Amino acid sequence: MTGAPQVVRTVADLRAVLAPRRAGGVGLVPTMGALHEGHLSLIRAARAEQGTVVVSIFVNPTQFGEAADLAAYPRTEERDTELAAGAGADVVFAPTVAEVYPDGFATTVSVAGPLTETLEGAVRGRAHFDGVATVVAKLLLAAAPDAAYFGAKDAQQVVVVRRLVADLGIPTRVVVIPTSRDADGLARSSRNARLSSAERALAAAVPRSLRAAQDALAGGETDAAALVAAGRAVLADAGLAPEYLSLVDPGTLEPVTRVDGPVLLAVAVRLGATRLIDNVVLGTERTPS
Repeated sequence: MTGAPQVVRTVADLRAVLAPRRAGGVGLVPTMGALHEGHLSLIRAARAEQGTVVVSIFVNPTQFGEAADLAAYPRTEERDTELAAGAGADVVFAPTVAEVYPDGFATTVSVAGPLTETLEGAVRGRAHFDGVATVVAKLLLAAAPDAAYFGAKDAQQVVVVRRLVADLGIPTRVVVIPTSRDADGLARSSRNARLSSAERALAAAVPRSLRAAQDALAGGETDAAALVAAGRAVLADAGLAPEYLSLVDPGTLEPVTRVDGPVLLAVAVRLGATRLIDNVVLGTERTPS
């Protein structure tokens, strides 16, 4: 790709731009803006596989439980467009709230069961994932991509998206890219910019807690409670109490009591006004040292 990406703000314009390009394949990278290296890794992955890469930038109000969190979320479209271009985006879809949720909008896509009621769903409420599922469904219908690219950091979101794609028969392949991390292992997130220097130092305990559980498993421990306790001890040493630190089945998100195959260890921690989430699939990957 050369030059700046084409910025479009309506579904009609997006479809018109993509219509002549579909033969080469279309990849979609859904974002809420405030792009960082994690997002850019998704764009580069899409660039490597698709003829046309679309990056959506939309701060979705329906997935925020707190008005203050929505108001504080960074909006940096000009910078985001430049970064997206550098990573290989051809099109930036930046709709208004009215374009996504026009007057009279009355439909919600809702995924039922443990996929949306545990972990983030238990803390933020089922409505959070209703907002995620609805906006992702709308983006997939708007762009009709051959593949959509998501980061592994948002593991529960990925499971929910895979479920809705399968259930609704949406002909899009869901591609998951490994979590992008800073040198100390902290998962990259737009919210990291809101951490104070002291909070940022403490945040490194989050990936260390995951590594502690990995090390315990490598040492032969398979009891879920013991593995979780190893992770909690690291957080406690840093003065942090997780909202959750849970071992669950990576496909169903049901709790597990013993590790006898791949399991998802997911954590959420609040530092001041900022929530951090992270995860690792035990036995198949390691967070950086």
